[in-house]
Amino acid sequence: MSAIESVLVENRVFPPSEAAVKAARIAGMDAYQALCDEAERDFEGFWARLAREHVVWTRPFTRTLDESKAPFFKWFDDGELNASANCLDKHIGTPVEHKTAIVWEADDGAVVQVTYRELLDRVCQFANALKAQGIRKGDRVVIYMPMAIEAVVAMQACARIGATHSVVFGGFSAKALNERIIDAGAVAVVTANFQCRGGKEMPLKAIVDEAIAQGGCDTLRTVLVYMRTATPCNMVAGRDKTFTEVLKGQSSECRPESVGAEHPLFILYTSGSTGKPKGVQHSTGGYLLWAKLTMDWVFDIQPSDVFWCTADIGWVTGHTYVAYGPLAAGCTEIMFEGIPTYPNAGRFWQMIQRHKVSVFYTAPTAIRSLIKAAEGDASIHPKRYDLSSLRILGTVGEPINPEAWMWYYRNVGGERCPVVDTWWQTETGGHMISPLPGATPLVPGSCTLALPGIMAAIVDDLGKDLRNGDGGLLVVKRPWPAMIRTIWGDPERYKANYFPPELGGKLYLAGDAAARSVDRGYFRIGGRVDDVLNVSGHRLGTMEIESALVAKTDLVAEAAVVGRPDDLTGEAVCAFVVLKRSRPVGEEARQIANDLRNWVAKEIGPIAKPKDIRFGDNLPKTRSGKIMRRLLRSIAKGEAITQDVSTLENPAILEQLAEKL
Repeated sequence: MSAIESVLVENRVFPPSEAAVKAARIAGMDAYQALCDEAERDFEGFWARLAREHVVWTRPFTRTLDESKAPFFKWFDDGELNASANCLDKHIGTPVEHKTAIVWEADDGAVVQVTYRELLDRVCQFANALKAQGIRKGDRVVIYMPMAIEAVVAMQACARIGATHSVVFGGFSAKALNERIIDAGAVAVVTANFQCRGGKEMPLKAIVDEAIAQGGCDTLRTVLVYMRTATPCNMVAGRDKTFTEVLKGQSSECRPESVGAEHPLFILYTSGSTGKPKGVQHSTGGYLLWAKLTMDWVFDIQPSDVFWCTADIGWVTGHTYVAYGPLAAGCTEIMFEGIPTYPNAGRFWQMIQRHKVSVFYTAPTAIRSLIKAAEGDASIHPKRYDLSSLRILGTVGEPINPEAWMWYYRNVGGERCPVVDTWWQTETGGHMISPLPGATPLVPGSCTLALPGIMAAIVDDLGKDLRNGDGGLLVVKRPWPAMIRTIWGDPERYKANYFPPELGGKLYLAGDAAARSVDRGYFRIGGRVDDVLNVSGHRLGTMEIESALVAKTDLVAEAAVVGRPDDLTGEAVCAFVVLKRSRPVGEEARQIANDLRNWVAKEIGPIAKPKDIRFGDNLPKTRSGKIMRRLLRSIAKGEAITQDVSTLENPAILEQLAEKL
């Protein structure tokens, strides 16, 4: 029995409550199985039915799935629609029109609310402002914004005119932003003067200026700046304009541009196993369908719900479950500008109490940090707050350990709220494997079963199905509407990364190790099997961090980066560095390590800073020159080296690299 399997067997099982079953759209395992059977029986008919029921089409589709150029799949490709109209216009003339769409809470606690009608007016005004800057259907717009209503307005406005947006997380560096502007061929950047987090103003516009100054942004014509604070920022005449300037006199009516279902809605850059970030390209029709369906199925959204996804819009979770899914579902959602520990670590619980949140979706990293805070200060324990409005809890970004799951279930959910532990990726567009609150018996630490229509499986290195209990590679056997369409500008990389020939070229390779339990067939996700780390739910390529380190050419000769388990962030970045001088020790080593961390933060962003840096005279290599990363992973974890090291060029180096600073 595998280690994964033994954990699943030992864990308790929590069946759905009567209240959850009664309220649910998918009530009971029989209802879940009926949907799965429908998909197995008539795969295209299943998806066509759902697309007609959940999406408003300006031109109905007649073709459901085109597999003729697999793995470049097309869904509903002769149909036309507009994503913004599906999130906003469709609610006009219904009771939702005057319902609160977004409740925004600022870092300092100030609250702003907008209705669906008001949000539509603002989106239309900004869409007209974009058109006035010469931005048209098919153009790419980079959005580098704080968590503000204006960020959602910008995303929706791009969708409204058929421009493709590419949101860049506000924590990324000027260099990372520069690379993304160039790769996308962006004609405009939408940003803010500053963002407010943890009581501090942090510059955004200055980073945009630095990114552009690095050169290569030849397609860029316009920078639009939201003045989040009163603090002035540099403005370049002729290129830079404030929101106030461009919105002046703009009409609150803007006809939504009808686009083909396969039109690129957005490009979102994510780290890969090479040094170059990859632009994950998503379609409009299939993506929007899955965003709406998973809101209905996984979160079981009801008209009275107040939904809060804590993710930043710079990540796919913030796209699907902040900017699109909740609005398509017509619910009220919370947006939060700040951090969970400011002014204290009770901030999340205060906000749930204040806004009567009923569905709460956050990351295991946040949960673990709040567990630690509550253990140190009883006054901010969730049981000190009125969390009775909650009915569903969710987790996202990485697997949640059973201990954190139980704490969340007991102390936040009061043992009455199902926990939907969702597995998905930037590339999948939305949830793929997840419990359903009114159907699935829960097992702490397991994301349970694939959603209806998702043909997930565990296979070996040759693509052969494995029996339950055996660990292997997580794959998806059939395409699904919200899947990645290609890597922007690099279709060959798309094929090689996600449909590798060693698996027959037909299975979508998730890049995660996983297993299924013998008793229930439940999925449990292990770590990445490629050179990608998952730090606090953020995917970071080891090659990208290595490239940043060796870019400090005056100091670093060579670097290798691996991940190690971390109680708080899930995985931590551990870097092994060879300098262009003698190996430092003591205080000198600590100072150089600190300088390198700051360098990586500048090159990529603070999220990529190595937690551990070890120095050696060289790296453990075979006589053919290959770095033995399995040894580095063992060293990073503090494990004894039991592997064969006879092929190493210099086995003595392992002792140096094992020394902590």
